[in-house]
Amino acid sequence: MRIELEKRAKASTLFSILSPFIAFALTIVFGGVMFALLGKNPVTALYSFFVEPLSEVWSLHELAIKAAPLIVIGVGLSVCFRSNNWNIGAEGQFIIGAIAGSALPVIFYDWQSPLILPLMMLLGMLGGALFAAIPAFLKAHMNTNEILTSLMLVYVAQLFLDWLVRGPWRNPQGMNFPETRTFGPDAILPEMLASGRTHWGFAFAIIAAVLVWFMMRYTLKGFEITVLGQSERAGRFAGFSSRRMIWFSMLFSGALAGLAGISEVSGAMQQLRPVISPGYGFTAIIVAFLGRLNPLGIVAAGLVLALTYLGGEAAQLSIGVSDKVTRVFQGLLLFFVLSCDALIHYRIRLVWDRFAAVKTEEAH
Repeated sequence: MRIELEKRAKASTLFSILSPFIAFALTIVFGGVMFALLGKNPVTALYSFFVEPLSEVWSLHELAIKAAPLIVIGVGLSVCFRSNNWNIGAEGQFIIGAIAGSALPVIFYDWQSPLILPLMMLLGMLGGALFAAIPAFLKAHMNTNEILTSLMLVYVAQLFLDWLVRGPWRNPQGMNFPETRTFGPDAILPEMLASGRTHWGFAFAIIAAVLVWFMMRYTLKGFEITVLGQSERAGRFAGFSSRRMIWFSMLFSGALAGLAGISEVSGAMQQLRPVISPGYGFTAIIVAFLGRLNPLGIVAAGLVLALTYLGGEAAQLSIGVSDKVTRVFQGLLLFFVLSCDALIHYRIRLVWDRFAAVKTEEAH
């Protein structure tokens, strides 16, 4: 006996719309079970995780700060995924973008100018795009699996960052700590509101989501992305090039990941350290799927996933659970999103090999 998934003739439109909400509800239920197994009151734990972080103004600002990179990266990944190019290395592109954009305030630390911040953003985007160009080249010209190459490059980026902050870029006045100089005033993203720390990286996220939504809905490039993603053969008949789409989607998503990286460093951290991301590039994959690969849906999904980071920190303090709980919640959410989608579009069928063979012989 074996289990097969048989594609449904027509998936339920209602359940396709409700799928992210069903997945989130299942995550809450199984998260409560997890807390109960850990000996914690599920209601208290879930309140600490999902409600307590929203109770004060300062925590709402922290939510926006954590959501900004998730949204920017997720929007870029949605273009890749919808074109059937699987960039799993956004975490590495995030890091390289942060490094490239930080070169100006670290190397030319005495230079203060209104131009430095725009140049940092551009360098961050360029760094992320060039790092994404490596798996793009390997796929477009050598037919190499981009999932593997983009993922492996994440570890290259992490080790390169660690070497920089412990070696040539280490702050000479930093008491031997592995970190760079603190950025000058002109190299720091300003705050959007006087009531908290939310910086303009969150505005970049909203602008990116709106622009990409417009591109996907109203432009020829968006139509090309959709057609090639659904059927490469149909795209070729329409005159679209799958090789050019590989380059476009990978560089586009890499540039947005790089923008997220330099925005995070310039706005929230204001220097480079050995670790500058709690895994934004990987979490953004969940954000993209939870948002149905729709840029506007990704904004909402980014806020939800950002809440898991804040909730994890709050739960550590209030009920004394491990920081790994955040990862468990994110993993549960991705699992249920993919499971719901699979069961909505496919039905499970049990195939008895012995009887199938007999029926085949009878047919002949």
